[in-house]
Amino acid sequence: MQRSKKVDHSRPLTHREILIIMSSLMTGMLLAALDQTIVSTALKRIVEDFNGLNHYSWVVTAYLLTSTASTPLYGKISDLYGRRSVYQFAITIFLLGSFLAGASTSMEQLIATRALQGLGAGGLMALSFVIVGDIVSPRDRGKYQGLFGAVWGISSVAGPLLGGFFSDQASIFGVTGWRWIFYINLPFGLLALAITAKVLHIPRVKRDHKIDYLGAMLLVASVVLLLVGLSVFGPENGWTNTRTLASILGGVLLATLFVIWEGKAIEPILPLELFKNKTFTLTSIIGFIIGAGMFGAIVMLPLYLQIIQQNSATSAGLKLIPLMVGILFFTVTSGRMITKTGKYKKYPIVGSLMMSFGIFLMSTAKVDTPYWQIAIYALIIGGGLGLCMQTIVIALQNAVEFKDLGIATSSNTFFRTLGGAFGTAIFGTIFSSQVTKNLKSNLAELASTNSDQLANLDAGLLKTLSNNTQMISSLPAQVQTTVLEAFSGAFHGVFMFAFPIVAVAFFFAIALEEKPLQDSADYATARRAASSESNG
Repeated sequence: MQRSKKVDHSRPLTHREILIIMSSLMTGMLLAALDQTIVSTALKRIVEDFNGLNHYSWVVTAYLLTSTASTPLYGKISDLYGRRSVYQFAITIFLLGSFLAGASTSMEQLIATRALQGLGAGGLMALSFVIVGDIVSPRDRGKYQGLFGAVWGISSVAGPLLGGFFSDQASIFGVTGWRWIFYINLPFGLLALAITAKVLHIPRVKRDHKIDYLGAMLLVASVVLLLVGLSVFGPENGWTNTRTLASILGGVLLATLFVIWEGKAIEPILPLELFKNKTFTLTSIIGFIIGAGMFGAIVMLPLYLQIIQQNSATSAGLKLIPLMVGILFFTVTSGRMITKTGKYKKYPIVGSLMMSFGIFLMSTAKVDTPYWQIAIYALIIGGGLGLCMQTIVIALQNAVEFKDLGIATSSNTFFRTLGGAFGTAIFGTIFSSQVTKNLKSNLAELASTNSDQLANLDAGLLKTLSNNTQMISSLPAQVQTTVLEAFSGAFHGVFMFAFPIVAVAFFFAIALEEKPLQDSADYATARRAASSESNG
């Protein structure tokens, strides 16, 4: 009987082998990326159906929250059970959440099922970067991770267009149009499962781990309490309300207990020793800031285009293309330049400046700002994101030992999505509170100078507009202008709040240390050493 040929897993993979594996990762990444962009343009129609504009940010935040909390777990669980099986589990959970989200009948159900989607998306995002780190040296990683930028580019064009198209349809095959933004994930997910089953065969370096369940529970509970306090109880009940204070203080207390426990845990979910690595600390901070800015822009820009400039969802989707073109072009270009030169530090420095400048420009947008200006602002924000996102991952993976690659990479993804969760929740809170405040003052001023304009309007106009923008187009011209100015002022407040936060990333980017990127030979040696250590 002929013996099967033993595969040498210690050798570097060929370009063809890497591309085959990348095809499976890109399919999974497309699922998570498409879902973020496809939802953004449909949010306005969804919250109008459910009368839930004051909680619209939670449709995004719930997704980010669970993907954030689950991200560090995926790194260690995949060490125990293998990358492919855990990756396929993440796809399956994502698909289940997508199906249930499409069947939701209330805002509460939609938020809950989006949380389930996020649980799967955390694995898709984290493990994609971890697996690339397993098989490609830091020096060559730029050109391959640049392909993820292409995925974001494709999803950013297809997502807003599909989201706009579906939400603009009253029904498709007897099902409400916007529900198809979730059902469209199902064929893509099944394709991803088929591709990963066939091609995702990578060398496995088994590491014995114990899952830090207590640490995971403390982490999830602390983040949930803080987000609920900041974005729900605070705006609705007041910042000195007992429920608000209890939620925020409870979150801080559990976060403190989490840090204490992680310092004692045998297998911490987030090893505090990693923070002794300067590059890990700096890239975690930059990732948090960039995540807040990225998700804030992705959520706020479609709302601005639909509410202020009265675009349809489809049109708003088309007009988001400059943001995503910026991400795509600068991600791919910087990735190729990093592979060519071996230098990476300048890209997050320039990127953080570009992104903060673009957000500042967005804060100047008014009701009558022409679209070509908005397109330029969005392109600048996208370019900044493209220069930062993959570069900080390359810098991090190059600075940690191979044995820490999984947890370090998933932790970086964790901080980026955590920033996105907090950013989206806080920006949504600011937007909702500013809308209510501006509407009250603007309508009161209009009533004092021209009461005839409001005479025939419903007494509950203020409350209605704060939760549902559908009636704006039917208002008398002067009232409509007053209302749009109120919303425009709210967008100005959000972007002005985001500007200094994102600008701070520049100073942390300057502090990054530029270390020589390992080539394929050095990286293969590191992999063999890690394998020998784990098997010894």
